[in-house]
Amino acid sequence: MSPKTFESGGKAGGKAGGKAAGARGLLTPVRVAVGALALLALIFIFENTRATRIRLLIPEVTMPLWMALLGTAAIGALCGAYFMRRRR
Repeated sequence: MSPKTFESGGKAGGKAGGKAAGARGLLTPVRVAVGALALLALIFIFENTRATRIRLLIPEVTMPLWMALLGTAAIGALCGAYFMRRRR
């Protein structure tokens, strides 16, 4: 068997560093960039607190702008997660 397909608790084919090697994979540059963008989006959302009129198909409602922005962001995140799951 090649080392890439050998899956055992032994030393052959295992990665050096154990937990430390796996922890480095958690903070990739892409994940840091996405986290920074998400943080900036949340700051933008919660800075816009004034009430605004929003038309929802037929009714017109008045709500804080941050609620509308957060709802739109949540809908977009759910749609993105759904389509990413379907690509696999």
